[in-house]
Amino acid sequence: MKPLLSALALALACAGAPAQEAAPQPGAARQAQLLRLLRQDCGSCHGMRLTGGLGPALTRQALAQIPPDSLAATIFHGRPGTPMPGWSSFMSAEEAQWLAQRLRAGVPEESR
Repeated sequence: MKPLLSALALALACAGAPAQEAAPQPGAARQAQLLRLLRQDCGSCHGMRLTGGLGPALTRQALAQIPPDSLAATIFHGRPGTPMPGWSSFMSAEEAQWLAQRLRAGVPEESR
């Protein structure tokens, strides 16, 4: 009987909890700015084609096994003890998450 009451109490508690919503996507102009930052600033260490350089490759294949939240945290906070800086001065946590999703999907080539 106790497990049933515990399950019922948990179900009732969760029923009143708000559903988690997806983080809002940046607007088109901000997306363009973030992709430019990725190409120019990140590209200075990770290679202009993001295939590696001083830093590792940021290709879809190279990032396939890295969880998006981990990648977003690295973008936002950096990696202490390495040359990887945090970019929290330039973007919000939600924008870092968006950028991580773009990287994992494979960033398209720039149109010139």
